[in-house]
Amino acid sequence: MSFSQEPRRKMKTKIAGVTAGLFLIAGLSSAMVYAETTTSAPTTSALVASLPDFTQVVAKTEGSVVNIRTTEAVPVRGSQMGPGADPSDLFRWFFGPDFNPPGMQRQPPSPRGGLPVPGNKERTVPRGIGSGFIISKDGYILTNNHVIEKSNGIFVTMMDGKEYKAKVIGTDPRSDVALIKIDVNNLTPLTIGDSDKLKKGQWVLAIGSPFGLDSTVTSGIISAINRDTGDYLPFIQTDVAVNPGNSGGPLINLEGEVVGINSQIVSRSGGFMGISLAIPIDEVMRIVEQLKATGKVTRGRIGVQITEVADQVAKALGMSTAHGALVSNVEEGGPADKAGIRAGDVITGFNGQKINHMSDLPRLVGATQPDTVADVTVWRKGKSIDIKAKIGEMLNPTASPVDQSSAEPDASPVDQLGLQVGPVPAPAGSKDKSSGGVEVLQVEGGAAQAGIEQGDIILRVNNTDIASPEQYAKAVASLGKSDEVILLVRRADQSQWVIVKPE
Repeated sequence: MSFSQEPRRKMKTKIAGVTAGLFLIAGLSSAMVYAETTTSAPTTSALVASLPDFTQVVAKTEGSVVNIRTTEAVPVRGSQMGPGADPSDLFRWFFGPDFNPPGMQRQPPSPRGGLPVPGNKERTVPRGIGSGFIISKDGYILTNNHVIEKSNGIFVTMMDGKEYKAKVIGTDPRSDVALIKIDVNNLTPLTIGDSDKLKKGQWVLAIGSPFGLDSTVTSGIISAINRDTGDYLPFIQTDVAVNPGNSGGPLINLEGEVVGINSQIVSRSGGFMGISLAIPIDEVMRIVEQLKATGKVTRGRIGVQITEVADQVAKALGMSTAHGALVSNVEEGGPADKAGIRAGDVITGFNGQKINHMSDLPRLVGATQPDTVADVTVWRKGKSIDIKAKIGEMLNPTASPVDQSSAEPDASPVDQLGLQVGPVPAPAGSKDKSSGGVEVLQVEGGAAQAGIEQGDIILRVNNTDIASPEQYAKAVASLGKSDEVILLVRRADQSQWVIVKPE
């Protein structure tokens, strides 16, 4: 009996030992996993430390951001329910002057149809709210022009609740910048930063009064720089939450410096949808200098109409890359005309700065003071030409219709491009001093597919100026039967390069 039980005890011991060992190994494995997990996972303090802290920036800057409310004068409207007044005027105020309530006899109309009270009386009503920020100790404040325009009263409320009436120093509707002033000294201005140093992904803050909620702070990043909107200023695009009431408030970097003025939102709903636009502070401060001096902004002009340079056009003109501003029309007698700039030229540089996009040119020209001489680089006939142009003062553009009357009977036959041309009547030909051109009398084939129409004026074939049908015929005859050709075509007051593929 004892013989048979001893092996069993040893066996149990061995099994128990194996079991304990397994538990020990499992425990060690768990400990190792736990150790690895706790080692690799960042602590809460580490996570917090990795995020930007805006508290110091806000504390430093929000006292210099103000709320702006405006008022406007509107005609006093009333029911005119005094003695002798027509009681139905009250209904007509809502439903129109021809409304006649059933059962009521219409009386002679009261003065001004029962709308504004006689005597042109007006009352002042709230107009809107916005934001602004202090830029000098003696009370100069920047905001948007659209915040204060059409107002008869501007009131600035400081962070401590004190309110002051402001006066307008100057406005610039084109850039949407306004400079106002309050009679207070020893204010704390915001530090002006350098918007040229901004980079995509950089953290920025907006402080303002969205929906009238004073001193509201929102944050985000720079989404894009030099965003072209067709205006005279390149905008800073951000994803900072900006809503109605934020207009005119500062866009601030993490150093507490103003880098822009919050001006617009891109939205389908009227509220924030992820895209906000701010005016670069470098551009704003150049405007401020003029507003302080004269109350307005004077911009330069050279008198050209321009379009973008398409890739195919750039290649056909022999340009290495598509850049610059293509001159589609030159104002007769304007600064560019006097300097020798011609329709069909591509302006590639202005005062030593490269024109990458069409929109770069009006910004550079607009920032140049009138009566100064500028260096303009143009691409013409396969090479760069430097031209000096005296800058004029910006005026409202005027357009002169081109006389597209029928041509003389001596017209050419339809050529390999699908064009039949004739001489240009003198009134239309005299509009462009570079050449007389030829008028398109009939169009078919490749020219029609390229968009050329009857009545268009052809000014140049490749790099050859065209002054007569004979010269045009000679230029076309020198082309190969399958060669693409680029034509400078004028329609009304616009000139454009058109590529034609012969059929």
